[in-house]
Amino acid sequence: MKKVMIAATLVAMVGATTQAQAIGCISGGAAGAVAGHYAGHHAVLGAVGGCIVGHQAHKKQVADKKLKQQQRHQPQQDGSSDE
Repeated sequence: MKKVMIAATLVAMVGATTQAQAIGCISGGAAGAVAGHYAGHHAVLGAVGGCIVGHQAHKKQVADKKLKQQQRHQPQQDGSSDE
């Protein structure tokens, strides 16, 4: 019964996420499930926590990448004036 609940929870988590959210959620959920299992047989709780953390980390990574692209396309301003 416990394995059925774990499988149903994982399927629901993957099915409920969009493609953008799934990138961080799946990798974080897998890592969290393993960590939760070894920390006291709390694999589902670890997977949920890992999904949340993985999603946030992916959002931060995308935002950092977007910021770097914006900075690369802006003209350089060194503070000197052409007089």
